[in-house]
Amino acid sequence: MAIKFTLPTYLTLLRIVLIPFLAVVFYLPWEHARTACTIIFIIAGFTDWLDGYLARKMNLETAFGAFLDPVADKLMVAFVLILVVQAEASPYLAVPAAVIIGREITIASLREWMAEIGQRAKVKVSQLGKWKTTAQMAAITLLLYRDDLLGLPINQIGYWLLYVSAILTLWSMVNYLVAALSTIRE
Repeated sequence: MAIKFTLPTYLTLLRIVLIPFLAVVFYLPWEHARTACTIIFIIAGFTDWLDGYLARKMNLETAFGAFLDPVADKLMVAFVLILVVQAEASPYLAVPAAVIIGREITIASLREWMAEIGQRAKVKVSQLGKWKTTAQMAAITLLLYRDDLLGLPINQIGYWLLYVSAILTLWSMVNYLVAALSTIRE
C-alpha cells in the first residue's frame, strides 16, 4: 500500500519539521527568542487546524494523514511542555505537564490497541477532547510567550489554563478508559 501525500499531509509534516526549529530558537541568546517561539507554535497550531479543514473540505483524508496528524500534535505539545518546564523549573508547572504528556501516551496506546481489536471508533476524538486541546494550546502559547502583555499577566494566565487543561485531560482520559473498558467487558 502506497502512502499518499496530500496538501494536508505536507502541512502535518511541516508541524514536525518546525519542532527542531523551535528548539534552536528557544535556546538562542536573543531577547526576542520567546516571541519567535510563540509565533512558530502559533503557526504549528494553525497548520493543525488547516490540515484538518482542508482534508475534510477537499476530500483529501488519507489513512497516513489520519495516523500522522495526532503524532505531530503530540510531539509538538510534549516537546514544548518539556521546554517550558525546563526553562521555569517548578513542580507547579511540571506536574500538570506530566499529567498531559502521560495522558497523551496512554490514550495513543489505547487507541492503537482498540484499533487492533477493531474498536477504534469507541475511542474517537470527543468534544471534551477538543476543549482540552484548545485549553492546552492556549496555555502553551501563553507559557511560551511568558511576558506581560497589555497589562495582562500572561505567564500566570498560562499557568491557570495549563491546570484547566490538565483537569480536562484527566476527565477525557477517564471517559476514553470507561469507553474502552465497556468494550473489553463485552
